[in-house]
Amino acid sequence: MVTEVQIYFFEDDVQNLVFPLCALVSLLGRRVAMAAGLAMTSEHRHYNGKLTLLVVLSCMIAAMGGIIFGYDIGISGGVTSMEPFLKKFFPEVYTKMKQDAKVSNYCKFDSPLLTTFTSSLYIAGLVASFFASSVTGAFGRKPSILVAGASFLAGSALGGAAVNLFMLITGRILLGIGVGFGNQAVPLYLSEMAPPTFRGAINIGFQLCVGIGVLSANLINFGTEKIKSGWGWRISLAMAAVPASLLTLGALFLPETPNSLIQRTNDHQRAKLLLQRTRGMEDVEAELDDLIEASNRSKTIDHPFRKIVQRKYRPQLVMAVAMPFFTQLTGINVISFYAPILFRTIGLSESMSLLCAVISTGVVGTAATFISMLMVDKLGRRALFQIGGIQMFVSQIIVGCIMAAKLGDVGGLSKVHAYLVLFFVCIYVAGFAWSWGPLGWLIPSEIFPLEIRSAGQSITVAVNFLFTFAIAQTFLPMLCCFKSGMFFFFGGWVMVMTAFVYFLLPETTNIPIEKMDEVWKEHWFWKRILGEGSKDIQL
Repeated sequence: MVTEVQIYFFEDDVQNLVFPLCALVSLLGRRVAMAAGLAMTSEHRHYNGKLTLLVVLSCMIAAMGGIIFGYDIGISGGVTSMEPFLKKFFPEVYTKMKQDAKVSNYCKFDSPLLTTFTSSLYIAGLVASFFASSVTGAFGRKPSILVAGASFLAGSALGGAAVNLFMLITGRILLGIGVGFGNQAVPLYLSEMAPPTFRGAINIGFQLCVGIGVLSANLINFGTEKIKSGWGWRISLAMAAVPASLLTLGALFLPETPNSLIQRTNDHQRAKLLLQRTRGMEDVEAELDDLIEASNRSKTIDHPFRKIVQRKYRPQLVMAVAMPFFTQLTGINVISFYAPILFRTIGLSESMSLLCAVISTGVVGTAATFISMLMVDKLGRRALFQIGGIQMFVSQIIVGCIMAAKLGDVGGLSKVHAYLVLFFVCIYVAGFAWSWGPLGWLIPSEIFPLEIRSAGQSITVAVNFLFTFAIAQTFLPMLCCFKSGMFFFFGGWVMVMTAFVYFLLPETTNIPIEKMDEVWKEHWFWKRILGEGSKDIQL
């Protein structure tokens, strides 16, 4: 455990540390937004505080959990398009791709084993997220982040050294445990450490790091694919140890959040000192009082998973399920997991497919997430959801039309049409990266009261992994069956979720996290649901 003296040493010697790129960009983005006059003031209770060095450093380290998640998303799609990897572990797919000219373009990669390799991580993450809830609630956010880094480190070593399918999938399961703990704890940590007026930008730092992880993985895949001896995929899988090591070592120096400290120890004086250092000023009484009040409520609850189904928490429960559910049905995993395979399907070479994946899911996604960070606390969450939703819908319909008209079961697209598909895939990725990508994690992490926060985040992560697993497991069969119609399928869901946000999600921008319950009481729909919920007796 890091002592208070160590924490002071950590802050005083910060100039000797190397800043992870993701958090450096996060801080820069927020400062640019302030310079441009984009900061907003909250209409709710005002908390004193500013963006301190301690907050920036802590969130930089914690957001590394996004890099390990993004790296895995990018790396798994790349290695499954590499011929030496397919030849060693999935010879049936390799044979269909190279030798069977009668197999449809849309069905070459349809293999239960190949989808099991991709999706095994997510079922492991689903199970791990519920264990992570207990660890995060009982021991704090920091231990869960440590478990995430250590498990991901072990999984990367096993994957890089794999000599058979059993080792390969066991490594994926360990990676899944790491991602499950990380995705449960990191968004909570970021939201609790951040001042209200900076919470959106700092929390989106997690998704920015996911984008950086995807970009890094795609660049590594593009380089390792060129290794002639055919073992480049081992480097791709083993390099996951780099961000995992940084997260594990960095987490040793993380302070616990004031929210978690009060909830677990009831040491108000220690929490006040940490809050003063976190906010950069002496007068933190207003925020401290709200944290203590929230902690007192949380201690009356023995079974948060039972509590969360009560009517008074109905809006938060709906969002905990709907946000990750809709995020997966945007179709983003069609691009994230299988971008190189998708580009090979339309007739591009192995190397060109990996390069297109770098451009579409890496560069474009990261840049658009950075834009989201600049704008989320100015335009608000709802506006970004609407802009991104319309953008994704239009681009998916256009890609579906091009593939329906020009790509048959054999042959490929012309260069003009292939690059046209690439262009609209980039438009789609940009729309996702400044809307559902970051906001699908931000909204659930900021709406739960303290007494059900850990349970609520676990539900969010579990639903995310459940439907990620379902999409990963069914995408290749869907591609074979639906063909180009798959894009129309996801496009229809994008319209549904855009309408859902427009009618049912209140604006949460700049509202203190422990005062978030007020927004539901003022919403035209949810205040009707909560009319009787406020009379519930706490269990």
